[in-house]
Amino acid sequence: MVGSDETQASLDINDYTVIKEGEAEILMHVKNEVFYNKAQVNNRDMSLAVLRTFISERQQEHEARLLSKKMKIRAKEAVKPEAMEHDEKSNGECDVSKDISQDEPCSISENSAASQGGKVPGELKPPRVLEALSASGLRALRYAREVEGIGKVVALDNDKASVESCRRNIKLNGLVAISKVESHLVDARVYMLTHPKEFDVVDLDPYGSPSIFLDSAVQSVADGGILMCTATDMAVLCGSSGEVCYSKYGAYPVKGKYMHEMALRILLACIESHANRYKRYIVPVLSVKIDFYVRVFVRVFTSASAMKNTPLKLSYVYQCSGCDSFHLQPVGRNVSKNTSVRYLPGFGPAVAQECSDCGKKYNMGGPIWSAPIHDMEWVNSILADVKSMKERYPAFNKICAVLTTVSEELPDVPLYLSLHSLSATLKCTSPSAVMFRSAVINAGYRISGTHACELGLKTNAPMDVIWDIMRCWVKTHPVKAQSPGMAGSVILAKEPVLQVNFARAAASLSKAQAKKVARFPRNPERHWGPKLRAGRQITIKHTSLLGADVVNELQKLKEGEDEAASKHKKTEEPTPNEVEDEPASKRKKTEESTPNL
Repeated sequence: MVGSDETQASLDINDYTVIKEGEAEILMHVKNEVFYNKAQVNNRDMSLAVLRTFISERQQEHEARLLSKKMKIRAKEAVKPEAMEHDEKSNGECDVSKDISQDEPCSISENSAASQGGKVPGELKPPRVLEALSASGLRALRYAREVEGIGKVVALDNDKASVESCRRNIKLNGLVAISKVESHLVDARVYMLTHPKEFDVVDLDPYGSPSIFLDSAVQSVADGGILMCTATDMAVLCGSSGEVCYSKYGAYPVKGKYMHEMALRILLACIESHANRYKRYIVPVLSVKIDFYVRVFVRVFTSASAMKNTPLKLSYVYQCSGCDSFHLQPVGRNVSKNTSVRYLPGFGPAVAQECSDCGKKYNMGGPIWSAPIHDMEWVNSILADVKSMKERYPAFNKICAVLTTVSEELPDVPLYLSLHSLSATLKCTSPSAVMFRSAVINAGYRISGTHACELGLKTNAPMDVIWDIMRCWVKTHPVKAQSPGMAGSVILAKEPVLQVNFARAAASLSKAQAKKVARFPRNPERHWGPKLRAGRQITIKHTSLLGADVVNELQKLKEGEDEAASKHKKTEEPTPNEVEDEPASKRKKTEESTPNL
């Protein structure tokens, strides 16, 4: 488990710093040999919270299954009282002389099974966890040390330095870590493919895109298990390189103000696509955009019939190129007749070729996941658990704020609008969020915020209602005349059909806003974001990423090492006097062995 004696002996403690997060401690090399990012404490804390809830839900589901089986057995026994009397006389032993059909299995109570030395039915094993890309092993160590009821934690990495670091950190964290965590030098894709349905929890947190790991990951998760997946290639997912996104995730992104939520939905659609190849499907329990990445938590189940509903959960997106209007078109639909269900293609097109609001063309993207991306029961359970264990989460303020905002989102409304972007299109001053929310609510629709954007608003109101609200706002807050061809001019040229009421509605503020709970806390320190890939040389150009103090300190350290190395080299080179003092025979051999140049 631990590195060799030679490796341990060659360690210089001055080259390492001790980093403590939660209950785990790790040794990190000053030369960035193994990747570590302090900002990912939000990611790790959120994962711990979800894992605790998963273990609790898993236990409850198991107990419910056992109870259901017992109720079925009792129902069968009630139908056959004679058979039940016979069972009582024989102390739970089955009468082999009596014919038993395949639908009537021999029923033995848990107590009798235990007394006979057999395995007690219904015993639930502790969940096994796989961290596919462990680096220093900090996440695996926190799982092992902080989550009650967890089983083995397997940490994988394909980098030798990372595995050595992980094994060193396992030893550093004592007996609990040594007994629960094991580290392997192996390609995570190969390992997951050779261990199908073996892990209750699979955690993917790569540096960049997780796309190459998804196919093997969905096979390695046990039925009903949970897959945790991070994607940090946000530029690709948000539409900067649509062709790259399509090649990696099988969906084309469109640039809209909802791009961060679209990134989540593209990732979910990609995971579902990989799961469907093996007659499996996913159920998202929590999907969040935090800092510079997206993170999804999905449960994986196996069912060939349920898998047929996948096209109903996917949609194409039509985004107007001139204004903020967007529309969704489902990929598929189903038609029920008596007890049979037919699955058919979705109706289309959902929109005309030109936008009905501003007359511009549409850009088409997708397919994206258009079903709910959260399970609100899970979200509320996770939030309650986090609040009850505040001291155990180093990033409590951040994850509590994210979960609070998620709990207030409209779960059945895909994507969101930006109030400032709507106002920018019309070149008008922006109404307050409370006024805009009130107008939507008074018109008979629902509206909420979104955790993915501080200015974002999710609503089930159609776009013509949204633009009518903005037209009525502009009537009381006039704007300068625009050129006729601009989208704002075309929208304002139409008279509003809806009579908008801006009177403040009772639900215009969420519960968190009413209680003044922080929903978007600021970063705890400067340069809080992505870090360099492990092993890369830190130079002055990384100042904006790491901070001037860190870069200067590392450069001074490098200069000191270079100076020491040059001095050491000079001491090894012989001086002219030393060459003259050499024996003549040795000098002659050296000259003979030197080729003429």
